[in-house]
Amino acid sequence: EALTRLQSKKEQQRIIEDLKKGFVDIVIGTHRLLSADVSFHDLGLLIIDEEQRFGVGHKEKIKELKTNVDVLTLTATPIPRTLNLALSGLRDISLIETPPRDRLAVHTVVAPFNSRLIASAIKQELDRQGQVYYIHNRIEDIDKVVNLVEKLVPSARVIDIHGRMKGAELEKRMLDFIKQKYNVLVSTTIIENGIDIPLVNTLIVDRADLYGLAQLYQLRGRVGRSSRQAYAYFLVPPLIELSPEARERLKALKEFSELGSGFRLAARDLEIRGAGNILGHKQHGFIESVGYEYFMQLLDQAIKEQKGEKIEEIKCEINLKVDFRIPENYLPQVNLRLNLYKRLSSLEKAEEALRIKEEVVDRFGPLPPGVENLFYYAQIKFYAQKARLKSLDRSGNRLLIKFPPEVNFLWNQVQKLLSRYSGSFSPLGVMTLNLRAENEQSYLQETLFILKDLGRYIIIN
Repeated sequence: EALTRLQSKKEQQRIIEDLKKGFVDIVIGTHRLLSADVSFHDLGLLIIDEEQRFGVGHKEKIKELKTNVDVLTLTATPIPRTLNLALSGLRDISLIETPPRDRLAVHTVVAPFNSRLIASAIKQELDRQGQVYYIHNRIEDIDKVVNLVEKLVPSARVIDIHGRMKGAELEKRMLDFIKQKYNVLVSTTIIENGIDIPLVNTLIVDRADLYGLAQLYQLRGRVGRSSRQAYAYFLVPPLIELSPEARERLKALKEFSELGSGFRLAARDLEIRGAGNILGHKQHGFIESVGYEYFMQLLDQAIKEQKGEKIEEIKCEINLKVDFRIPENYLPQVNLRLNLYKRLSSLEKAEEALRIKEEVVDRFGPLPPGVENLFYYAQIKFYAQKARLKSLDRSGNRLLIKFPPEVNFLWNQVQKLLSRYSGSFSPLGVMTLNLRAENEQSYLQETLFILKDLGRYIIIN
């Protein structure tokens, strides 16, 4: 059976009764399935298509349907919170990256609002007997857009739809468009999901800067559903008037225009908006305040505490009196700066720092001194924690390394190190080395070199 708000009350009630009694094996429906009056005889499998259309409240309702139900969610653009759940291992994830046969990537254009561009785009599509979506998300003046299109392209047959229309009227207009009685559909984002009309291969989105990244990607997915080349025009105010976040979203949309790029686009959305509150209702932004990796570390700790497992936390206090900041004029967006700090603070391998460095130089240009220092610092922190050092301090040109009581050394190697740097080792477990560094960067380079050596000479009991 199918269950939606477009059916009569009587028909809906009959289907709901049959669901309770177990007369229906499979029911396909909209959010109507999550209403309080719907219950199931023996629910075993739940498939959620277009997962990004469901809020946290809906998902909590789904959990209440049955505790041991198997759930498969499908989406081209998971919201940051959902993607975070998958990347952190709390959900399994599978990627489908192979496009249908003969499918072409949608040609994407981001441009200021321009009547001639709109007219040209529509005429080009109509000349090849195709159809056009024009997205305007304000119901109040949608009639003005219909009049504008009719004025710009007199040959166009234009119709409009929006969510405040009655179900029967909405359905009739959509069917007329599918039957090609009209060739331009002016619509709100009501067509964002579930619409598959192969003849529609031009999309125009007015005020694209007001939409979310996932929403724009979903809208672009309404065209290019055949072997024809499709076009998507995202119209925006002059770029100087856009917020940095809006510019980031539109840049990402142009960058990830090839087929099967939904996952990478969602990952960029996660980077731009933050990962959201896993244990609460916020879909994005919360974790950003403490940092993604640190939040996952706290979550992991809390889970271990609940299980009664021993928590081993290795901390090394580092005070090298060196400037390692990311200047705003190098990375103006605060979310990008935070993201880089977070990635460098949670290295699993020292080599990751070099890979991240190459990526940053490639995207943003040569590193300023403070950022160069930051990459050295990240590696120093990694090796210091790996060696389980208690602290690492700088006093002038001297490096002070404090070891935990349980450490043992390959003393013949350590003696060579002390000799090389005119150093000493106190009974309290503090090693002092005199470095020959002339500036901050060479001080960090020397410190990193020493810690790499020390890692080979230490035996942890």
